[in-house]
Formats: sequence, structure tokens, C-alpha cells
Amino acid sequence: MTVTEAVVLRADDGTTLPLEPGRWHAEPTPAEHRLLDAMAGPVLDVGCGPGRLVLGLARRGIVALGVDPAPAAVALCRGKGAPVLRKSVFDPLPGQGRWRTVLLADGNIGIGGDPRRLLRRCGELLAEDGTVVAEVEPPGGEARVRGSRGWRSYRARLERGDTLGPWFGWAVVGADAIAELARSAGLRLLRLEPAPPEDRWFAHLGRTREIAHAGA
Repeated sequence: MTVTEAVVLRADDGTTLPLEPGRWHAEPTPAEHRLLDAMAGPVLDVGCGPGRLVLGLARRGIVALGVDPAPAAVALCRGKGAPVLRKSVFDPLPGQGRWRTVLLADGNIGIGGDPRRLLRRCGELLAEDGTVVAEVEPPGGEARVRGSRGWRSYRARLERGDTLGPWFGWAVVGADAIAELARSAGLRLLRLEPAPPEDRWFAHLGRTREIAHAGA
């Protein structure tokens, strides 16, 4: 294995899934800076990785916490001074019902392979006026999400050359599917926005009245 070999997210059917590992250790992109500028705190960054967005929020004076179950990611976060917990989003977490923003960047709406379950959990974590900000695939029905009403669940693993990670559940969600997925999870689509000049899209989801009353 050489240091130049790229990390690939591959499904068990051989499909190469969307992944941008080059962003993980870099500074936030211009599109991400604009996203963070408009974000209301406190923010929970789900699947925060090495913590670039948590740090970007902290530099703006916005209270933010990262959560990630991967020991290496948590160690990198802590080494940079970013607040992070080594936990799954489905574990008991601090501030349930009080987070103004729950962030699912870098395709993290795919965590667990069941976006409805994940979005329901994010709704439980939100404050009554909070927002889930979820990155989705661009509109237009990419092949990797066709046949499942705009999203698809996979069994996937990370690969780098001959080094193969363990299998885990993952999903790819297209922009065309997010409104219905949100409704099925007790959330509603507030807006769906592109992030130029990058070919990235972010869905902003709010709690329904029923969910808000249940959490009151």
C-alpha cells in the first residue's frame, strides 16, 4: 500500500459510493463557510470525523459538539481541541431536545443504512424550533439511488488498496427523495439549497407540530 492510494467507499455489489475523504482533514470549503455562517447554535455534528466543521463553528463563537463512534476520528478531533464524544447518534446524548441544529454533512444521512430511523433520531434531538441540515446527492436520479424512490440502502466498507474495513450499513439519499423521507420521519422539508460552486446540496428540515408537542 502506498500513501497515494485513495480511500474508497464500496458496496457489497461492487458499487463505488460517494465519498470525499480529501475534505475530512482540510479547512471548510467556501460553500461550507457560507453554511456555517448561517447556522444557529448549539450545533450537534453527527459523524463529525476529524472535526473540521466543529472547529469552524467554534471559531465563529457558536457552541458545537461532534459525535463519532470511530476512535481514530475522535482522537484527531481532540488533538485539534474540538469538543467531541465517542458515541453513536443512537446512544444517549447530552442536550436531547435542545439542539438548534443537527448537522449531517458529507453524506452522513447514510449512517446506519436507514435514513428514516436516523432522521427520527435527529428529530428527537432537536429543539422545537431546530433544524436538521442534511447533505444529499444532487437532483436528477443518480444510478446509485434509482429504484428506491430516490434513495438506496447498502452494505458498505472503506477500502484503501488491499486494506479492507469492516462492513456496515450505509445509505445514499438523493435530493428528490428527501421531502418524503422527512415526512415519514416526522419532519418537514423547509428548503433544499445548492452549494455553488461545489456540486453539493443541503436539505433543511424542521420538526412537525406533532413532534414538537411530543418533545415539549
